[in-house]
Amino acid sequence: MMNLMKPTVSPRCRPLLRTCALAAAALLLAAPARAELLGEVSTVFKLIGPNHKIIVEAYDDPKVEGVTCFVSRAKAGGITGAVGLATDKSDASIACRQVGEIRIKEALPKQEEVFSARLSILFKSLQIVRIVDAKRQSLVYMTYSDKLIEGSPKNSITAVPVGKAIPVK
Repeated sequence: MMNLMKPTVSPRCRPLLRTCALAAAALLLAAPARAELLGEVSTVFKLIGPNHKIIVEAYDDPKVEGVTCFVSRAKAGGITGAVGLATDKSDASIACRQVGEIRIKEALPKQEEVFSARLSILFKSLQIVRIVDAKRQSLVYMTYSDKLIEGSPKNSITAVPVGKAIPVK
């Protein structure tokens, strides 16, 4: 009689399961940083489902300790917003600030996507890109949205002075 309480894995499948677990862990570690929701304000009342909102999120730069980016963006409500089917607007604003001693963990690419957030179920996302301005010893952050077919020219930038040489790849 089989023991239904304790699942067993065939010895032949164990290496495959171990490889899948390692691949999933690598994807999680390589994924862009996640946002921390700081607050929100309602902009449009919806009778059914949540209201349309502007949300404020914080992102810590994963490669630059001491820099946090604060992003405000539209979040669609209603029934489609509640179930994740609504497409959020492309409007977003960014302000990155030094929040502690700046420590650059490794040489940075001249330009790199550091954060990404989904704005629709499939095709639209908000991107945050870090650009190194080595001449001015500053980090420039830009936010914009893109779609599978066509992005939006709406964007916002901010800069954080580092005050020392920035290692660039």
